[in-house]
Amino acid sequence: MSSLIFSDVEIMGGTACLAGTRVPFQTLLDYLEGGDSLDQFLSDFPSVSRELAVAALHQAGDLAVANARVA
Repeated sequence: MSSLIFSDVEIMGGTACLAGTRVPFQTLLDYLEGGDSLDQFLSDFPSVSRELAVAALHQAGDLAVANARVA
């Protein structure tokens, strides 16, 4: 699976962004953490498709679970 979250020093100074956009992945997380809906985020960032946002969240979740350590 190709990465849906990328970092390139030439784009946004290396900030992790949603693939094919200049929208930082952290911005999506901040919206959700702040209680905003995915629909609100998508309205504010029309360059991001619903499919991309949902897939990136799933990919980040999968990575978090794969890297989890049992204490």
